[in-house]
Amino acid sequence: MSHRKPHPVPSRCPSPPLLRRVPSPAEGGGKSARVRLAFAVFAALALITPAHAVQPDEVLKDSALEHRAREISAELRCLVCQNQSIDDSDAPLAKDLRLIVRERLQTGDSDRAVLDYVVARYGEFVLLRPVFALHTLLLWLTPVLAVLLGGFGLWRLARRRPAAPVRTLSPAEEAEVAALLRRE
Repeated sequence: MSHRKPHPVPSRCPSPPLLRRVPSPAEGGGKSARVRLAFAVFAALALITPAHAVQPDEVLKDSALEHRAREISAELRCLVCQNQSIDDSDAPLAKDLRLIVRERLQTGDSDRAVLDYVVARYGEFVLLRPVFALHTLLLWLTPVLAVLLGGFGLWRLARRRPAAPVRTLSPAEEAEVAALLRRE
């Protein structure tokens, strides 16, 4: 019976680069590993671009008109999604609105006229940024009022809270503490 060392079983798949151990700075791998990581993060962030839902068949041949259409579309809310512009939404209603914007621009309407047309047809809710007017004053002032009321409430709470009373020891208690300290 021979005592042989067992052969290590080779791994069938090497560990992926993200799971490999990064050498510590004492091992000489700190700075270069950090530089590589920073470069990878920068490269990933550079590739992030906004996703537009505009289909190729919607794009106008005139680049100036297309640019104006994109700017107007960025100001209009998708009535289905409600938190996206029509330029970013894939909803069929958003596509219809994008086509309306492009049709109005091709007929010669100004940007303001296109926005007015869409607002007249769908209401002010279609605007991502509501207008500042008397009927929307509460909408614009609510955040300011909430902060002011919260600050006032905190101020009142701080003023109402009494300071903790400072209590001194009686002579009997002081003698008891001194006796306890002497024992130790």
